[in-house]
Order: sequence, then structure tokens, then C-alpha cells
Amino acid sequence: MPPPSMPPAPAASAVNALMQELPARVLHRDRELIILDKPAGLAVHPGPSGGLSLEAALDALRFEMRTAPSLAHRLDRDTSGCLVLARRRSALRRLNALFAAGEIEKTYWAVVVGSPKAASGVVELALRKLNRKDGWKMVADPSGQSAVTRWRLLGQGDGMSWLECKPQTGRTHQVRVHCAALGCPILGDPVYGAPGKEPHRSDRPLHLHARAVSIPYVERAPPVTAAAPVPAHMRAALVACGWRDEGGRS
Repeated sequence: MPPPSMPPAPAASAVNALMQELPARVLHRDRELIILDKPAGLAVHPGPSGGLSLEAALDALRFEMRTAPSLAHRLDRDTSGCLVLARRRSALRRLNALFAAGEIEKTYWAVVVGSPKAASGVVELALRKLNRKDGWKMVADPSGQSAVTRWRLLGQGDGMSWLECKPQTGRTHQVRVHCAALGCPILGDPVYGAPGKEPHRSDRPLHLHARAVSIPYVERAPPVTAAAPVPAHMRAALVACGWRDEGGRS
């Protein structure tokens, strides 16, 4: 039997362009770790069909180190914002332990369709992966992995709501599934959303942003923190919900 074919490698020009862009997207850098503002639409790992991924361009983030940093966790392709990278093997082990223990605080901003029934709350809904002929998705299942998300309402307008979500666990697609379970799917979500019910066009990008991260990396020392600026594709919807940008403009 012939070996399975390898996915095509991304074009060198695309990789070079990404490598030129990445250093300017660094939110925090020290000798142990990097926090990167990942753009929406960029996968962190190459998919089965190939294409450009962050892993192909990590060498641009070596700076003074001999080797490229490693991914300490992941974000979905269409989610923007704070992504943590380890610059040393010891740092990767430390970060993996902190993520596994739930000690790293992750804050997401989501623009959702409709309005939740309360101003804040907690979603506790176990999840498992469902494989289908047309792809896979995460579904609620009591026998699945525990998943907990704390959320609060930050603003509303034009048939949409702006939510702050703090996942207490790190399941795949957790925030997306839990927002849908609130009856408020994330704007532009092609898997868990309701495109026909969106108040505007339904071909917009996913409106989910990893806004901030706080890492208690060194015991008895202040945590390492970073906040990622709002991506361009989410600005109009957030303004409609009452957000004012970092310069105070609406």
C-alpha cells in the first residue's frame, strides 16, 4: 500500500510575509515566554489539506534564542488574540502544568447574536467530539469532558451582545459551544451559530477574540499579563454594543 500523501507545503512567499508580520504582533517577551497576538484566519498547526500555519513561521520569533519557540496551547484558526509560546523546554513544561491546573486566566471577548437571560453566569456543560462524514464538531454530552465557562454581559446593541468569557477549562471550541448553549451563538460562527438568524449578513468572520491572558509564571511574583487589541473585523459590532476603543473613541 502506498504511503499516505503529505499535505502541500505553504508557498514560500506566504511564509516569508507571515514571518515579516509576526515580530510586530508580540505583546510580551521575556527569556521564558512570548505572548503573541494571533491574527484571525491563521491556523496554529497545518491542517490535513496543508496551507499556511503559525508553526511554519515560528522561526521569526527566535530573537536572541537558538531555537524557535513552541506552542504552549492553541487557538482556533478563526479566533484572534493572545497565544502563549514557550521559549525553552523548561518553560514549556511549566506552562503545560499551569494550563492543565487551570491556573492561567484566559479572557475572551465574544459578540453574540441575541441577548442572554441574565447579566452574568456560569455554563457547566461537558463536551465530547462528534465525528461526522462532513467533518467534526463538539457536542454537549454528560459523559464527555468537564467544561466550565464564566461569563458576563458587557454591552448590547443592534440585536447583538458583547460578552466577556473566562473558560475555567480548556476544551476544544468550548466558548463557542457554551455561548450557543446560552441561546446566543457567536456572530459569524459557521458550526455552532445560526446564520439565518443573524441581524446582518451571515458571511462575516467569527467574532471571538482572546482578549487577555494572565500567567502566574513565578511563584510569589506578579503574573505575566498581556491584552490583545481588538481586531478590525470585530470593531463595528463591538461599537454597536457600546465598546469604546483604547483611545476612547466610539
